[in-house]
Amino acid sequence: MIDFITLCDYIGTFAFAISGIRLASAKQFDWFGAYVIGFVTAVGGGTIRDLMLNATPFWMLQTSYLWVTAFALLFVIVFRNYVIRMNNTIFIFDAIGLGLFVVVGVGKSLEFGFPMWVAICMGTITGSAGGMMRDVFINEEPLVFRKDIYALACVVGGIVYWFCLLADLSTTFTQLFAATSVILVRILAVKYHISLPVLKEDSE
Repeated sequence: MIDFITLCDYIGTFAFAISGIRLASAKQFDWFGAYVIGFVTAVGGGTIRDLMLNATPFWMLQTSYLWVTAFALLFVIVFRNYVIRMNNTIFIFDAIGLGLFVVVGVGKSLEFGFPMWVAICMGTITGSAGGMMRDVFINEEPLVFRKDIYALACVVGGIVYWFCLLADLSTTFTQLFAATSVILVRILAVKYHISLPVLKEDSE
């Protein structure tokens, strides 16, 4: 029986892999290249998190993440005309993966006995680092460094997770509510063009 946090991990892996494969297809990568980009997008953040937590990277302990990424590639290949034509596809899958991975990162950090502020940092890294690596690999400016609300949405999700714990809410509800908050913040920020101020160099 798969618990909720593992289910979030698999769904987040699938969602992030699709977002990476979708961008790789736009760059006309071959199937292997698209698979690599999808896999890096899906496991990059979690790998960095695990290394910082002094744990073996999660995907090295079981092959399921390789298979989930392969299934994501197959999904894009079979439904490529539909997926590629949807302008919002990459954004939707990225937002879902972002929310679910924040929950996974926070939860795992707490299991390892780290304080909440560390868990929030690890949740943010889990959610955003994979997308950053994806953008670097396909020669794009990392989304996390732009003015869009991206990594900050992860921080919000971590804080929501914290407040739910303080309110002594159930674990499943806490995880679901925190993930949803990340997704909503990301969607609302894009829809209403909410962003942080851009740091500009003063012109003489």
